[in-house]
Amino acid sequence: MKTKTLKKNKVNVITLGCSKNIFDSEVLMGQLKANRFEVEHESTADDASIVIINTCGFIDNAKQESIDTILEFAQAKNEGRIDRLYVTGCLSERYKDDLVGEVPNVDEFFGTRDLPKLLKSLGADYKHELLGERLLTTPQHYAYLKIAEGCDRPCSFCAIPLMRGKHASVPADQLVMQANGLVAKGVKELILIAQDLTYYGLDLNGKRELPELLRKLSDVNGIQWIRLHYAYPSGFPMEVFDVMRERSNICNYLDMPLQHISDRVLKSMRRGTTKQKTIDLVNLIRDKVPGITLRTTLIAGYPGETEEDFEELQDWVRTTRFERLGIFTYSHEDNTTAFELKDDVPDEVKRERAETIMNLQQRISASINESKEGNCYKTIIDRKEGDYFVGRTEADSPEVDNEVLIEAKSNYLRIGEFVNVRIYKAEEFDLFGEVMP
Repeated sequence: MKTKTLKKNKVNVITLGCSKNIFDSEVLMGQLKANRFEVEHESTADDASIVIINTCGFIDNAKQESIDTILEFAQAKNEGRIDRLYVTGCLSERYKDDLVGEVPNVDEFFGTRDLPKLLKSLGADYKHELLGERLLTTPQHYAYLKIAEGCDRPCSFCAIPLMRGKHASVPADQLVMQANGLVAKGVKELILIAQDLTYYGLDLNGKRELPELLRKLSDVNGIQWIRLHYAYPSGFPMEVFDVMRERSNICNYLDMPLQHISDRVLKSMRRGTTKQKTIDLVNLIRDKVPGITLRTTLIAGYPGETEEDFEELQDWVRTTRFERLGIFTYSHEDNTTAFELKDDVPDEVKRERAETIMNLQQRISASINESKEGNCYKTIIDRKEGDYFVGRTEADSPEVDNEVLIEAKSNYLRIGEFVNVRIYKAEEFDLFGEVMP
């Protein structure tokens, strides 16, 4: 029995997973609003009659979170607290047939490319004229810009191509149009995302066109920062770094997941590179853009990873001193090439290795941050939290990187404004600063 009145045609969109899912949810919400639906993102009001869950299916933990969320709202529907429940996204794309049988209380399941079908089930039209229009779920001053969908890379451990399909670049004129639209909404920082930024343009014109795209986006009036996420190391278009040096609004920042350094592991992962090529690439990038912030992601416990392989990984992290680093424990994903291998590293060993790397990175981060004491940095203010305004420097991407804390009692700052901040104290992952004139 219903415990409260639900708003007919009010939709609550729940997003799980990465920034690419956030982008997709924002596009979905823009379409719903254009169809005169009342729509909110992850509302706690509990008065929506329709819930849409945009799921993640990347690794075991993400899949479990998605399943738990589906079951939670399936129970809510069973109790009459919502009327309709729809599931979309990566998990639904990959495991639709299994989910239909296991969670019968869901009205329909949709894949990653089924937005028109989802809208039709809701009695809505897919409006082609809304190209690039979306409702932002991020703070108004920054937004993700997805420049491509899918992936053509053959990485043995990754199920993304199974869920997102082949690489498809968005034409540059459409991306520039989207960027102009975002500026009109108050966006100052664009975070470029794709499964592989460096592949951009190959499917359109037969060549890597990320440098040209960056120049066009850099010319958009009002964009003060452009940040690059998810670049693949093999076949990297090095002209990107020339553009980075040329254009002051392109952040000296690159997120480039490298996964491992052992030649044996890299070969099994089908990464198309070697230890020496990886080392040379990192050195070349740092030579081309002195002071660049490099973020990378690693995998601990890949099948067959020996203690020697892990020691090699650890030594490399220690000597390379990445400014930003994250690590996942290996997840054995069905229908990937690596699934044919024996998942022979025990879970507790995977976790221990990941913790070892993060403890090492914590010390590296502390050392790098301490070197910033006394220096001034351009900082964007993201939010006010407790007694502090919280911001980020050019070296920091939202949600995943360091933050700058500024005492609120002695400053009045506006969310989304840029200020000059002098760092007076540094911790492992936080900086404390004061606003300078």
